[in-house]
Amino acid sequence: MSIIGRDFKGHIMILIALGSNVSGPWGNPEQTVQRAINELNQPPLRLIRASSLYKTAAFGVTDQPDFINAVAQIETELAPEALMQHLHAIELNADRRRSERWGPRTLDLDLLDYNGQIKAGDGEFEGHQRPLILPHPGIGERSFVLEPLNEIAPDWIHPVHRKTSAQMLANLDSES
Repeated sequence: MSIIGRDFKGHIMILIALGSNVSGPWGNPEQTVQRAINELNQPPLRLIRASSLYKTAAFGVTDQPDFINAVAQIETELAPEALMQHLHAIELNADRRRSERWGPRTLDLDLLDYNGQIKAGDGEFEGHQRPLILPHPGIGERSFVLEPLNEIAPDWIHPVHRKTSAQMLANLDSES
């Protein structure tokens, strides 16, 4: 049995990264991320666990407020593309507007891993909507993802890099 895309105990995982750095209809960024975590526990999703909230500097476009970030593990019967559509609907309910890549946002939900699946991201671009790539391509370079991921799933193994979240975080820490 392959352990890639699973933790050392063989558990399959669907992992979602959450982030917010501007207030919206759900409140300030902390309130928005907490509400989004609650939304991840509404059918057709079931929340397994969520990390603490982390305050981190913006990535990419750095001239903006700090982010509140978290990572959650969920279960669902939705296929990856349907799950992304559901996550985009949650973002829209939080008044997410896609205007600037890596710009300020009320809520950002990224599908990090879907049970170890590897998808190349084939398909058409629609505005800022990119074709689904699994696992999420930026996991290993982003401490704001790795720190909360390591909190809830230190033994999760990246399906491509074949390193645990703890190993990737240690590599990132040693590089900075």
